[in-house]
Amino acid sequence: MDLSERRRRARERQKQARQAEDVVNLSSQKSKPVKREKPQSGITRSFLLLIRLVILAVGVGAISGTILAFFASETYLSDSSSINPEEATETELTTDTESPPPPPPLLPLNQEITDLKQTFERLGSEQDQLNPTAFIIDVDSGEYVDLQGNTTVSAASTIKLPILIAFFYAWEQGELELDERLTMTEDVKVGEAGRMQYDDVGTEYVALETATEMIRISDNTATNMIMKRVGGKEVLNQLFAQWGLEKTRIRDQLPDVEGTNTTSPKEMVELLVKLEKGELLSARSRDKVFEILQTTETDSLLPQGLGDGATIAHKTGHIGSVVGDVGIINRPNGQRYFAAILVERPHNDSHANELIRNYSQHTYQYFEH
Repeated sequence: MDLSERRRRARERQKQARQAEDVVNLSSQKSKPVKREKPQSGITRSFLLLIRLVILAVGVGAISGTILAFFASETYLSDSSSINPEEATETELTTDTESPPPPPPLLPLNQEITDLKQTFERLGSEQDQLNPTAFIIDVDSGEYVDLQGNTTVSAASTIKLPILIAFFYAWEQGELELDERLTMTEDVKVGEAGRMQYDDVGTEYVALETATEMIRISDNTATNMIMKRVGGKEVLNQLFAQWGLEKTRIRDQLPDVEGTNTTSPKEMVELLVKLEKGELLSARSRDKVFEILQTTETDSLLPQGLGDGATIAHKTGHIGSVVGDVGIINRPNGQRYFAAILVERPHNDSHANELIRNYSQHTYQYFEH
């Protein structure tokens, strides 16, 4: 075998050896285990799922909001184009100014009795030094006479009527007892009217007795004791305002000879009507007030004009410059009417008393026929 042949065979053996080595390497690579990723835990998968859901919800919400906003703006523009701005403004004003219907009037003023009013005016003109004011009404028929009824005048002792009502109001509120004892003090003891002025300071009286004497004989000392017990003029004036009285005010304790305490005929009638309707007191207290008003001893004014069988619950008042009478009159046939007459006069002019009697008589005769 020559040299070239031996070299060829050597090269073939080397080639075969390399091929065998490649086969071995390939086999070893196939048998080598493949490295796998570690599986995710359940908590991790849940968290990732939650993140994906949140992202999805936010995306859907944003898209939905955009779509809804678009259609809403289109609807608004469409509706706005059909509204007249003037009509819209008028509607808003109408809505803003709407208010509940007013309450029915306290006094059912139906028709003024012109013949009776003319009679009042004629009688008053015959005494031109006097200034008569009056308000009279039959609340069942609504017939009335208004002769300067809203005029503010000195109340004199007619102011004791609202004080009496306030006394029973305080009792109903639990602020006093009807049978409690009131002690006269120096600051309430006054003259001009009543018997308590002759008693000694320190004398005690039952509260109800004191209130009764305030009306029955118009006792000024009793009045001041009652005023003091219910809280004084400030408390009373607040209560009067609460009852809707604007002209009825207390500025001084009795006897108030200067006439600083005021009222009006119409307010006195309104007060009596409210009392009679049960708007101020319970039926029990109301009846007691009327019972006390029926004990008024001075009967020289309104009572003098009444017919047989008529009854009256009233309160009189007089100082030098004013005389008056306020009350509710019941006729035998069941008819009733309210009257308040206050006459301004020169000092103690008795013609004013006579004028009140004449007014009362003509009024009773009118309702009698």
